Amino acid sequence: MVRRKPAPVSPLAQRDGIDAVHVRLPVDGAWPTVRAYLEERYGAAAGDGRIGAMLAAGEFVAADGPVTADTPYRPGGHVWFHREPGPPEPVVPFPVEVLHRDERIVVADKPHFLATTPRGSHATETALARLRRDLDLPRLSPAHRLDRLTAGVVLFVADPALRGAYQGLFERREAVKEYEAVARYEEGAAARLPTVVRSRILKDRGRLAAYEVPGEPNAESRVELAEARGGLGRYRLAPRTGRTHQLRVHMNGLGLPILGDPFYPEVLGEGDPEDYRRPLQLLARSLEFTDPVDGRRLLFTSGRVLAAWQDPAGWQDPAGW
Repeated sequence: MVRRKPAPVSPLAQRDGIDAVHVRLPVDGAWPTVRAYLEERYGAAAGDGRIGAMLAAGEFVAADGPVTADTPYRPGGHVWFHREPGPPEPVVPFPVEVLHRDERIVVADKPHFLATTPRGSHATETALARLRRDLDLPRLSPAHRLDRLTAGVVLFVADPALRGAYQGLFERREAVKEYEAVARYEEGAAARLPTVVRSRILKDRGRLAAYEVPGEPNAESRVELAEARGGLGRYRLAPRTGRTHQLRVHMNGLGLPILGDPFYPEVLGEGDPEDYRRPLQLLARSLEFTDPVDGRRLLFTSGRVLAAWQDPAGWQDPAGW
């Protein structure tokens, strides 16, 4: 198998901790100019005349300088540009706590509602962008990700040369992750715990919720009851795999949907402002791994407390359940 060469370093500086968009020109392309390719690839989304205006303003840049309207198409070439800023993003009013920082890694305690990395409508209000700005680490990158609605421990890599080494911990399932969730306490369901749930989970682009289908399992989670009180249970979750929404899907399948979940058991209406008082009651409690550089065994633990467990009375109503 022939490995694709890594992209050159972007000639465009970050904006608010956000990288420029990188476009690799197809090697089998037959366009006469870079503009022709950009019009075909982005013209409809950008709107009439926008690609030409960006070219005239020098906003598309190749490794050797700005792309012009008549720059010849070079198969396998590289082009960068910054997306136009959209409407101001709502500020997530919770800090990203730094649990550990050294020359190689940053370990953060991410709050609920803050995306790990830029995606879709979430760009500057992400843990990665905030940490890049606040710690002055423009080349910081994630070793893995947490769902936007999930809080807890996330590992970032400060040294770009070591990104693959730390990402490999998760790809090889060598990083041990433990989560905590609060859901209703059901005697029948609790009697079946602890258990290991294995299923096949799919997540389609444009569809908010993931779903289970028959077939070879691609997701595995261990679920156990840690304690119960006031009609609620605090559950300890240990995922062996990392499918999108895996723990949320598996808890729902056990008849124990996690409190505050807007997707499971049913997708709630879109468009309403998020209620920061009622976050998803799911927390990445701890992350443990052997450092691939110096061989130390490291354990990092979130300092956050799930609101429903701290104040069960505040969740004893239809909106909270």
